[in-house]
Amino acid sequence: MSNNSMELLIHKPGAHREWNESYYLCFSDKQNGLSGMTRLGFKPNKDEGATFLLLFLPDGSVAGYQTTEKINGYPDRLEAAGMTHERRPDGSWRYTFQGRMAVVKNPADFPKIRQTPALITAMAPVTMHLKFTPIQPTYEYSENMTPESLEIGKKSGDEHWEQMARISGEIRVGERVYVLRDVLGERDHTHGVRDWTGVGNWIYYVVWFNERLAINPAAIVLDDGRVSVGGYIWKDGVNTPIVGFRIIDQQYVNGIIPASSVLELTDKDDVKHILRGKAGPVVPLPFIEHGKISVLSQSFGEFELNGVKGGYGTYETLRVAK
Repeated sequence: MSNNSMELLIHKPGAHREWNESYYLCFSDKQNGLSGMTRLGFKPNKDEGATFLLLFLPDGSVAGYQTTEKINGYPDRLEAAGMTHERRPDGSWRYTFQGRMAVVKNPADFPKIRQTPALITAMAPVTMHLKFTPIQPTYEYSENMTPESLEIGKKSGDEHWEQMARISGEIRVGERVYVLRDVLGERDHTHGVRDWTGVGNWIYYVVWFNERLAINPAAIVLDDGRVSVGGYIWKDGVNTPIVGFRIIDQQYVNGIIPASSVLELTDKDDVKHILRGKAGPVVPLPFIEHGKISVLSQSFGEFELNGVKGGYGTYETLRVAK
């Protein structure tokens, strides 16, 4: 199987009621001090479509939007609750959004706004029009994972595609307009059943240094020490699979909120790499299932790879509360 041939836009749903297909985009604009991530997800067996959007603003605040709506069957268009992801025939994508987003001064307070509306400093009208122009062949995780990694990895889905790109366009938040010019970003596409409270330690980073160097490590670390590892290193036009993952150091606030990490990553050529990361402001999103509570932390961080500084990108972890 090639890294480009297997990605279908929409897959036939599995039998599980919670089967989900999701489409994700993240980007970071250093010049404007703006970073964002959005996920469009569908659960056809529940007639459900969901939109999630976070914008980390230059003043340290965050604008957030999270809405679920009923859909009839699996839609021909990737569209729900004001958000559209559209793939073009040339392989580029268009991302559009229109809605009102809650602005919260402290990103950590975003999950509390339904119970405490006073935390909202503004309800800002937001529009987004972005063009995604790929600079990397699509990378599919499972093609390069061991059988054990694949079995453990089913807790986060069955298949997983990644692709890095230049992103240009405009985002308007209230009266402020941000113009993005060839900033680095990435999309992912997954499908399967996600066990949000069955993963004790999930780590997912999308890190860009420049158009020639990026890294995307992802791992599920079980309590018994077994690891499911996926991802790639992008260097000088080549995707090299990550096949080994070891935590050298990992720091959390109260055991849940990520602060920093040092990882040893082994690539397909048996070369080891050291990735150091430091999380920025965190939006912690709680999940309660089967009597368990887990927290999906969304953040953008700073990274160093093998002594090369200047990396930046998403810093995502999932932790089950003990």
